Amino acid sequence: MSNDLYMRSSLVIREKLLKEPSIIEGNTIAITISNNREVDTIGIIESLWKADKNVVVPKCNSKNRTMQFYKIENFNQLEIVYMDLREPIPDLTELVSAEQINCMIVPGIVFDKSGYRIGYGGGYYDRYLERFEGQLISLAFHFQVVESVPKDSHDIPVNVIITDQDRIDCNIYRKR
Repeated sequence: MSNDLYMRSSLVIREKLLKEPSIIEGNTIAITISNNREVDTIGIIESLWKADKNVVVPKCNSKNRTMQFYKIENFNQLEIVYMDLREPIPDLTELVSAEQINCMIVPGIVFDKSGYRIGYGGGYYDRYLERFEGQLISLAFHFQVVESVPKDSHDIPVNVIITDQDRIDCNIYRKR
């Protein structure tokens, strides 16, 4: 994917995401800081701030494979951790509980239309989502959506996948 196509596709996805009812109506949105060639979330976060949304990002605890979300108000509240990931600095940010989050943007590498995904292998999101009741959305480039991905009984699917070409209502595909 060329840099130009990457930027244009990320912009299309951002524009679609910002029209989602759960984003418009929600107050607190959970999202990761994009890395490498993931859909760009920096522009999304800036747009959410402009819309007066609370933006919360995950901080992972590798010892027990859990994560917590912290509210960020600027990118200076982030630090670079293992694998060049950017995470919130707890001393500069506010811890936010799962009950306070209205919508979560769930990352992944590949997805199927039923909302199941292959992530990065740590299981952090699977554990966190066990106690999360808000809307689940994933962002992907169209080529990241495949016919089927392997799933386990503990996997929790997302409700919607937004790509540069489609908006996939995963609940419809799970009912088939």
